[in-house]
Amino acid sequence: MNPKVDKYLLDGCMRCKYGGTPKCKVNNWINELEELRKIVIKSGLVEELKWGMPCYTSNNKNILMISAFKEYACISFFKGVLLKDKEKLLVAHGENSQSVRIIKYTHSNQIIQQAPFIKAFIKEAIEIENSGIKVAFKKNPEPIPEELMVEFSKVPQFKKAFYDLTPGRQRGYIIYFSQPKSVQSKLNRIEKCRENILSGKGLNDR
Repeated sequence: MNPKVDKYLLDGCMRCKYGGTPKCKVNNWINELEELRKIVIKSGLVEELKWGMPCYTSNNKNILMISAFKEYACISFFKGVLLKDKEKLLVAHGENSQSVRIIKYTHSNQIIQQAPFIKAFIKEAIEIENSGIKVAFKKNPEPIPEELMVEFSKVPQFKKAFYDLTPGRQRGYIIYFSQPKSVQSKLNRIEKCRENILSGKGLNDR
């Protein structure tokens, strides 16, 4: 077990103002997170901390994460869309999610009951990653905001850096930039993310 994950279970991801306080959402789902952790650890995956949350890898490849949200705790599979799910337990992590699939939990007993399915998902997820199978992402299914196109025309280097990103990272930015209604808010978001894009980072990369 990774001591960094022990700290996460105490303080949370520390990405919001409630980190390290009783209001941190991790505190609401400690039992569920620990139950998920016990199952995942037994699979032989390497336990790490990425994006402030427990992430489990095989041969340095991301397989899954466990995390806490306001309404639930969950286990997230990076290539969950490729998993066989006869029980229909997996759901998309948001309407725009092409690859990640999660299982939401609100009680540790649910996890205990579904442990055999979770173990099977983990085993299959490792096999998929080791086989080299990739998710066929739809390239930029959302239109690129006009404000971003204008910035591309101004700074060709910025345009090149954006298109050098993985399709998933490009899509994350497009969705993020498209959300505000006002032009200025969109421009503010683009400017805020400019350095990350030029550095080859995704929206949530640090």
